[in-house]
Amino acid sequence: MNTTVKESLVTYGAIQFGDFTLASGQKSTYYINIKDAATQPALLAAIGHAISDEMGAYDCVAGVAVGAVPIAVAASLASDKPYAIIRKGEKAYGVGGTIIGDVKGKHVLLVEDVTTSGGSVMYGINALRDAGAVVETVVTVVDREQGASRLLNDAGVTLVPLVRVSDLLRQ
Repeated sequence: MNTTVKESLVTYGAIQFGDFTLASGQKSTYYINIKDAATQPALLAAIGHAISDEMGAYDCVAGVAVGAVPIAVAASLASDKPYAIIRKGEKAYGVGGTIIGDVKGKHVLLVEDVTTSGGSVMYGINALRDAGAVVETVVTVVDREQGASRLLNDAGVTLVPLVRVSDLLRQ
C-alpha cells in the first residue's frame, strides 16, 4: 500500500458514503471518486510518482478515457515515458482508431483509477493488445477487491493496487 496516496485520497475526499450504483451495475454503500479528487495537483502528483515507481521496463503508460487519462499523464510526467489514451469507442473520422499514441510492439503499463470486477480494465487490455501492444501489468489507484485481480490473472495480467479499499475503509 502506498501511504502517501492513501492519505491524499482521504484528505481530498475520494471516499464517499451513501447509496451508489457502480459501473459494473453493482450497488454499494461507498464510492471511490478518484476523478474529482485527482483534480487536486498534490494527489495527482502522488499518484503519478507512485505509478512511475511501478513502471520498470515499460515503454509506455496508457489509460482508458476519461478517468484514467489524467493518471496516465501524471505517470508519464513522473517517469518521462510516453503515454497513450484508449478511447471508449472507435473514432470514425480524422485518422480514426481507438488508441491515441504509439503502442504497437511496446510493453505498455495500463493504469486505472478504480477496479471493481475488472470489466472496464479488460476493455483497455483488449484494445491495447488489438493494437499490437504487450500488456502484462495494470496499476490501479484503488482496488475495490471485488474480483478484478482474478479476472486479470485469468487474462495473464497482474493487478497492482496502490491502495486497497479495505485500507481506505479502516480510516
